[in-house]
Parts: sequence; structure tokens; C-alpha cells
Amino acid sequence: MIRSPASILHRVVDRIFPKAPDFFSLLREQCEHAAHTVDLLVRFMERGDPGVGYQIRKDEHAADLIKARNLHTLNEAFSTPIDREDIYRAIMALDDVVTYCKSTVSEMDILVVGPDDFTREMAARLHEGVQALASGFGNLASKPERAADDAAVARHAERQVEKLYRKALAALFEGDDYRAMFKRREIYRHLSNAADRMANCANTLHDIQVKIG
Repeated sequence: MIRSPASILHRVVDRIFPKAPDFFSLLREQCEHAAHTVDLLVRFMERGDPGVGYQIRKDEHAADLIKARNLHTLNEAFSTPIDREDIYRAIMALDDVVTYCKSTVSEMDILVVGPDDFTREMAARLHEGVQALASGFGNLASKPERAADDAAVARHAERQVEKLYRKALAALFEGDDYRAMFKRREIYRHLSNAADRMANCANTLHDIQVKIG
């Protein structure tokens, strides 16, 4: 079969200048996975179900694979539709959220600490924020103007978690069981860190929206 000059030219151009990977879809998928993990965290905080905790640990392993794939794709990409640094920041922040969900349930198991009203409420606010991020990254490719509002929702959720964190610490140190205090403080701190990474991702989402807006 004889190929046309145009067909040959297209193949040469594709080899020299390969198409950019669909990072919008890759980031959306990673964010949806993080949202699923946080949904499991909310369920775990309802009853402290070890089965749900096990699912969260499995989710963290799957998240590591997604992060590795996305980083490899980023490193190999000839060009990107959005700033490389922003893509990297989003990948790492989303993975950190999942990691802190896993470390929360793991330490609750190790320290024999059950859920309380503060952990339930912090997880719920974290869920609201990550759901907003999932919406924002889903909107980037086709409706980027909406992503700014989603980022604002996620940042607001982070501030709510921080308020709960401070209230939790104040209530915690009113007692005199110091071993219990320091155990539970570790759990609150992991949830606060997860919210902090969520806010970092919201800032990155907003930066991307501004640049492509």
C-alpha cells in the first residue's frame, strides 16, 4: 500500500512533536480517587469499622500507583496543556490527602483511639472540600471559570477543619489523662494536615484556572 505524502508527513510530525497527554483527565481521575478515599474516611468515623479502615489502606496503595503513573506521564511529556509545576503540585497534594487519610485510620488502630464528634465533623468538612476539588478538576477542560468557585469552597472547608482542630485541642487539654490527650492529639493533627494539603491543591486549582481562564 502506497502512503500519501501528507500521511507520511503527519507521522513524522507526530514522532517529532507527540501530542500532549490529557492531563485534565488524569488529574480528574486522581481527584475522584481522593474523593472516594475521603468518603470512606467519613464512613470510618461513623463507627470505627475496621473493614472500612482496611479499604482506606487499599485505596492508599491504589493512589500510589496513580501518582506514579501521573508523574511518569508528566516526566515523559514533550509538552503539557498547563504549567508543569502546577500539574506536579496537584499530583503531590492529592496524594498527600489520601496518605493522611490512611495514617489517620492506621494510628487510630495502633493507639486504640475511636472516633469522636470532632473527628467525625473534621472528616465531613474534609469530604466537602475534596468533593469541591473533584468538581473543579472536572470542570477545568470545558468550564474552567467554574473551577475558581470550587477552589473557594475547598479553601473554606479547610478553614472549618482548622477551627474544629483548635476547638478539639482546647477541649482535649481540659482533662488530666495525658496519655489519652497525646494519642488523640495525633489523630486530630493528621486530619488537620489532610485539610492543609487539600487547601494547597485548591490554590493550585485556582492558579491553573487563572492561567487558562
